Amino acid sequence: MTAIIPTITLRHLPHLTTKLQPLLTLKPPRHHRYSSLNAVVSPIEHSNEPESTNDSKGNKKVMKSSRRLFPKRGEEVELVCESLAFKGKGLCKVEETGYVVMCDRALPGERFVGRVTRKKNNYSEVTKVKTLSPHNDMVEAPCEYASHCGGCKTQSLLYEAQVRAKEEQVRDLVVHVGKFSLKDPEFENVMKPIVPCDMQFHYRNKMEFSFGTKRWLPKEQLLDKSQDANFYSLGLHAPGFFDKILNVDKCFLQSEPANKVLAAVQECWRDPELGLSPYDCHSHAGFFKHLMIRIGRDVETRLPQLMVNFVTSSYKPELLKPLVDKLTVFPEVVSIVNNINTSVGNTSVGEQEYTLYGKATITEILRGLAFEISANSFFQTNAHQAEILYKLVEECAGLKGDGSEIVLDLFCGTGTIGLTLAKKVKHVYGYEVVPEAISDARRNAKLNGLDNATFIQGDLNKISDSFGKEFPKPDIVISDPNRPGMHTNLIKYLLKLKAPRIVYVSCNPATCARDLDYLCHGSVEQKLEGCYRLKSVQPVDMFPHTPHIECVCLLELR
Repeated sequence: MTAIIPTITLRHLPHLTTKLQPLLTLKPPRHHRYSSLNAVVSPIEHSNEPESTNDSKGNKKVMKSSRRLFPKRGEEVELVCESLAFKGKGLCKVEETGYVVMCDRALPGERFVGRVTRKKNNYSEVTKVKTLSPHNDMVEAPCEYASHCGGCKTQSLLYEAQVRAKEEQVRDLVVHVGKFSLKDPEFENVMKPIVPCDMQFHYRNKMEFSFGTKRWLPKEQLLDKSQDANFYSLGLHAPGFFDKILNVDKCFLQSEPANKVLAAVQECWRDPELGLSPYDCHSHAGFFKHLMIRIGRDVETRLPQLMVNFVTSSYKPELLKPLVDKLTVFPEVVSIVNNINTSVGNTSVGEQEYTLYGKATITEILRGLAFEISANSFFQTNAHQAEILYKLVEECAGLKGDGSEIVLDLFCGTGTIGLTLAKKVKHVYGYEVVPEAISDARRNAKLNGLDNATFIQGDLNKISDSFGKEFPKPDIVISDPNRPGMHTNLIKYLLKLKAPRIVYVSCNPATCARDLDYLCHGSVEQKLEGCYRLKSVQPVDMFPHTPHIECVCLLELR
């Protein structure tokens, strides 16, 4: 198959999203759509023609177009968003020149004025100054924080348009980065339509809020005297700031019982008589760092179970007692824990953990299995859609049904995927670098009476030549790496292993496409000889109103 762009190696990975992704969803003229990246950004001649002029009062006018290669930092330019690029940024082009410009929170069809904030190698970034005409498929965002919070950037975009954009992003990445040709008659059969999420709000089973000494206010509220920026805050980090918190009283991503807990904490934690203070990330003084709320279901009753985790800088249970007493009136709250994090970092994982009320874990049910979830356990944050995702994984695995197969579960986390297959195969071997996750996986196997699952702690980015001697040759490999994808050493191992089938589960379609290219086409630079055929790519929307996309890909040995 014809190469579309130069091979991307792992050493290019830190620059993958900043250099390539802004270009990948751009739609060139129809007859050249996927011919090359050179067709995306055409040669532009320099010109001394001014980009903007001043009016009679000396004010700078908006530049509508320019023949120069790119607008300068600080200048304003009128733009139209053409599509959504990776990470949900709006992709635009400067009129006449075709120069690529990226804007956060710009949505397809929106005409706006943007101010150039920085110049990258192949594109510039702008900040939206004002909207001239609204975007296509506009809807009213139900959340009052949608315009300022960094979580739900596309809440004002019709959901059907969101999933169309995500499906197109995956297709473009498979073509441009994965080097799979549209001319291949099988390509349309390979690319599957995206699976939408029928729960578009209240789908997250875990939310983490931060305490702050100052609340972040949008510009339009700074002049409002009723708003005090020096007031303590509890909410979410303002986009681009590690030390400023947007105060949040209700989040549309978490469940209603979780919102009741958040409201109860907000109601009383600032009371001076309680003596509670937020942690200051500059002076490193203060007590409260984070509030984490998790929700699961009781195995027998299927009723919701809530865990409340207070992350503090020190262990002072007497300070937390009034809050504990206030939260235990909610019947859904079955666990209140306190993680102690004495480091200056922003992590919510503590060095010690104390159970202040109830039990140390909650449970969740997934594909008929029960899973215990502790405060710091990794678990799919959308359990409802995870049911669908894991069903797709099982379908791709193509199990014979006779219980004869060996499954190798790479990046297994707490073992959720492997354990849901265990009853139908001979044995599951899971690998994961995080020791706590391996402990959870072993405990969950025992909880469900599964003795044919072995979980091993190990770093799959640092495998040696002896890797694989601990288990028989697998019939099916499941790989669910984190955002950077698979290390070259692991890909080399898989190409040498030659398992009949690989099911690749990805949370980053860019690195997924790169790895599919290696597994199917090989790489001269990386000394890889591809030996797989891509059979299907199935996008899944796990997180509505966010730019995140999951994919389930099936590869079969040629």
